[in-house]
Amino acid sequence: MDHITLGNVSVTRVWEYFGSVGMTPDTFFPDSPKDLWEEGGSWLTPHFLDSGTNAVNSAIQTWLLRSEGKTILVDTGVGNHKERPYAPVWSHLKTDFLANLARAGVAPEDVDVVINTHLHIDHVGWNTYLDGRRWVPTFPNATYLMPKDDFDFWNPENGHKPLLGRGNQNVFEDSVAPVHRAGRTLLWENSHRIDAALRLDAAPGHTPGSSVLTLTSGTDRAVFVGDMLHSPVQILAPDANSCFCEDPEGARATRRKVLGWAADNNALVIPAHLGGHGAVEVAREGGAFAIKGWAPFAPYAERP
Repeated sequence: MDHITLGNVSVTRVWEYFGSVGMTPDTFFPDSPKDLWEEGGSWLTPHFLDSGTNAVNSAIQTWLLRSEGKTILVDTGVGNHKERPYAPVWSHLKTDFLANLARAGVAPEDVDVVINTHLHIDHVGWNTYLDGRRWVPTFPNATYLMPKDDFDFWNPENGHKPLLGRGNQNVFEDSVAPVHRAGRTLLWENSHRIDAALRLDAAPGHTPGSSVLTLTSGTDRAVFVGDMLHSPVQILAPDANSCFCEDPEGARATRRKVLGWAADNNALVIPAHLGGHGAVEVAREGGAFAIKGWAPFAPYAERP
């Protein structure tokens, strides 16, 4: 299934893409222990690693929440028709994302809140769509919650030199600025309460404005962690960053802090890009963490 309920909040997985992003573990996670990838073949493949090419498999997906009468999207993937000269795997896509969202019972005008956990290329793409020759907000009635620190960092007018170099080129211009010009953004700092069950908190490291969304409803707990994790290997080796982390030490500290909270509070950890069952329960194990169990979401190949 692609749907679970946590307390009074429903959580639905909406797919955009699943497959290789063209990177092997030693490139994607340069400081991860090689033996974990070699020994983990039986459980890493095929959902997290392609055994034939040794490329990391990744999911691009949006988490659809319904809470207190609001329809909320967590991250908006890559988007269609975007010009991505330095990220060809994401350039000029034509996916069925909006049809998949419709199958989950949501039309663009139904969305009340869009959360961008950070402003990387694969988290903001469906913020906008191409209307003729103009990029306009895909979700015309939504408030788009964006971390101000990321908004300022990725704004090309501010002249920052990110680790990604030109990898995020055009993203601010076609997927962030049009929403801001339309008056649909709320730029938040430090923490932002959405409702009684949902709270955004700054979790810098991967990017200056990276954030996590904590869900607390009844006895259930979950934390949507964006790119704090790209692979379950980072649970077993929490000091292993992806090659995209702007502040490596900050990313490690954030990962350990959030995983520790999740372990201590029996919270489901829901990253942006995990394939397979998509979300995971963790436990402390010495100075690291272990996988305690997987969420019941259906893997991509097993969808009805």
